[in-house]
Amino acid sequence: MEHTYQYAWIIPFLPLPIPMLLGVGLLLFPTATKNLRLPYINMYGLGPINNDFSLEFGYLIDPLTSIMSILITTVGIMVLIYSDNYMSHDQGYLRFFAYMIGMCSYLLIGFWFTRPIAANACQKAFVTNRVGDFGLLLGILGLYWITGRTNFLFVSLCVLFLFVGAVAKSAQFPLHVWLPDAMEGPTPISALIHAATMVAAGIFLLARLFPLFIVIPYIMSLISLIGIITILLGATLALAQKDIKRSLAYSTMSQLGYTMLALGMGSYRAALFHLITHAYSKALLFLGSGSIIHSMEAIVGYSPDKSQNMVLMGGLTKHVPITKNTFLLGTLSLCGIPPLACFWSKDEILNDSWLYSPIFAIIACLTAGLTAFYMFRIYLLTFEGYLNVHCKNYSGKKSSLFYSISLWGKEGPKTKKKKMRLLTLLTTDNNENAKASFFFEEGIST
Repeated sequence: MEHTYQYAWIIPFLPLPIPMLLGVGLLLFPTATKNLRLPYINMYGLGPINNDFSLEFGYLIDPLTSIMSILITTVGIMVLIYSDNYMSHDQGYLRFFAYMIGMCSYLLIGFWFTRPIAANACQKAFVTNRVGDFGLLLGILGLYWITGRTNFLFVSLCVLFLFVGAVAKSAQFPLHVWLPDAMEGPTPISALIHAATMVAAGIFLLARLFPLFIVIPYIMSLISLIGIITILLGATLALAQKDIKRSLAYSTMSQLGYTMLALGMGSYRAALFHLITHAYSKALLFLGSGSIIHSMEAIVGYSPDKSQNMVLMGGLTKHVPITKNTFLLGTLSLCGIPPLACFWSKDEILNDSWLYSPIFAIIACLTAGLTAFYMFRIYLLTFEGYLNVHCKNYSGKKSSLFYSISLWGKEGPKTKKKKMRLLTLLTTDNNENAKASFFFEEGIST
């Protein structure tokens, strides 16, 4: 039985050769394939195919598909090259590339399935996206059924269902919960699927169906409302993260909110412009975070709780100077510093938001400031100051030594001949409770 379980993964692949052979046959030998297929169709009682019937396959090449093709191709190639070295030490190297080529996000998020948190994360992503897919399917079937009829209310309901699918794919409120947990997968997957491709699918869906959405003002208002909520929610959650990848995940959620807001306002070109600029900037940041994580693993060993914890980092500039420069470039771009790419796209969205709603514009501008704050928080905690991991006791023993570490990871003046815990705590002689600042984690091991 153990051998059966060992090769059970082959079962899902068994149906794969049939459609592949049919596709190759239709392309190379259409007449012979058609002759082989007709007897089976007649056998099931479907009757002969009318000679006037034709089924056409092709590609629609327009500006939207051209943009997405260039984006996904360029980012995908860079991530594949990066993955070759990043995953070279992993025992699942071949399995990783098999999943990337032919499988879905579910298996890639749960790639290290022996870790319970990764197994739970892939299930969470699967269930959340199935909610969106169910809405998308209802919308497609409803529109197919209503074609040729006039029922504005039903059409509005179908369009709303289509929007639910886009909300789940692009991690918008309230179906955003899967994206931060999806960071349990390998970092190249975070850069490819969860920064440039999969999360862009929802935006692509809205852009493709934009002529349908724009004729229903209530749906457009709902899109802009969901976008502005996601912008603020993602930015505020990113402020409180210690894990570098989760911080970037919440940042992705917030920046995609800008594109959703732009689509809701009718700024089609600004939305696609920001989608492209953000995808390249965020892919650069995720790949940089992978380099940082590998550098930390040389010190703390393989432990995502430690190697991805920003409060244990600091002073990495001299160890990874190239990564530091590229990460700074991505940070400046995402913060909207001219003349980098995100400045132009975000500026266009903010300008249009003032014409659409002053309240939305104020929230969007304030969130742009928060974006600069949490991105430079990530950068400074990671690369500046001193390496804080040396202040941490990993032996599991109680330590009575304390270090006082400042806001940005630098060592401050010693107030006692004791070592203070990471990014800690102001203690008093009268045993008052520790007061933790925004960046600091409270809690001394007992």
